[in-house]
This record gives sequence, C-alpha cells and structure tokens, in this order.
Amino acid sequence: MTTANVYQQRPTTGEKAESPLFHADLNKLVGKGRANPGVLLREKKLLGHLTIRGDAHDPAFAAGMATATGMELPKALTVAINDESSLQWLGPDEWLLIVPSGEEFEAEQKLRAALTGLHIAIVNVSGGQSILELTGSKVREVLMKSTSYDVHPDNFPVGKAVGTVFAKSQLVIRRTGEETWELLIRRSFADYWWMWLQDASAEYGLSIQA
Repeated sequence: MTTANVYQQRPTTGEKAESPLFHADLNKLVGKGRANPGVLLREKKLLGHLTIRGDAHDPAFAAGMATATGMELPKALTVAINDESSLQWLGPDEWLLIVPSGEEFEAEQKLRAALTGLHIAIVNVSGGQSILELTGSKVREVLMKSTSYDVHPDNFPVGKAVGTVFAKSQLVIRRTGEETWELLIRRSFADYWWMWLQDASAEYGLSIQA
C-alpha cells in the first residue's frame, strides 16, 4: 500500500498571506461607489482548495467522499454546498473541494483516512486559484457581456457550475443563489478579471463587499 505524506502548506509562524487581489486593496473600496449598485463583488480569499480524483462508480469511493466532506458526489456540471464548504464536479473522475481558510490540511487528512486503500489522487491547489463572488440584480447582464455561454436561468439554474471562456480567458462560473454567482479564477489572471469586471459593470454600478 502506498503511503502519502501530507504537509501543512499554510504558514503558521506569522507570515502574511496575500490574496490574488491584495494589490487592489479592496477593503478600502468597501461602501464606496454608486448608491444601490447593480453588482456587488466580494473576494472569497485564501480558502482551501483541494482537487480529488477517483472512481465515481466505486461505491466505496462515493461513500468515503460523503463521510469526509458531508456531501454526496455532485452530478456533472453541478456544485454541492454544505455551509461554507463546497464540492464541485470537474470531470468524470475529478472534483474540487473548497473549505474555509486554514481547514484544507485537516480536510485532506479526513479524505485520505476515508479513502484508504482506494486508487485516488488529492492535490492542494489553494495557492493557485481563488473565488470572486458576484451578487446583485445586474450580475447576469455582466456575465452576458463576458461569456458566450448561455447564463439564462432556464439553462443555468442554481447549483450549476461550468468551465468556459470568459473575457478571452478561461474560468469556472458557479451559480450559488438566485442572484449570486461565483467566478473560480486562476491566481495569475486575477488582475485581468478585476479590471474586466470594473469595466463590464460600470453602467450598472459596482460596489465592493467585505
């Protein structure tokens, strides 16, 4: 049996962690801008992101995932949410688990314990991606400017998650509420998407949330 070494990758000795948009100093923009904006943006920063690969058709794998995460394996193009954690389908044998900041080490340990003896892969990708949450009455209009994917409610209900082209780049769009959408972004493109969203939402008003 192969033994995996699991390490605590988040600094625990006082080093300052910086989010992908730390340079934008979003905290100083909270509450500023147009009254009653159509779009509100929040950076869900420094969360724990783990990619998991395994056999969805193996009952032991499905049961182990449910035990470790508290969520059933989501179907294709969907995301399951449990309090502040989520489990998203990425492909036929791949999922993304997102947990609150600092809990990724414990989450990986739980997963490995629950999936012992199975052919799996778990990778901590927390430092490479982040989430921008968009809420408000005009978010869908901003998305329609940004992607060719059909974001009409009939085609994109709450709970759907899709990887697609967005502003000439690629990311994942997740709809987590009636007026709440999440953009799962790569860290290296964070500044590009931040500038794009400012421009795309200008006519509706953009406000930053803490």
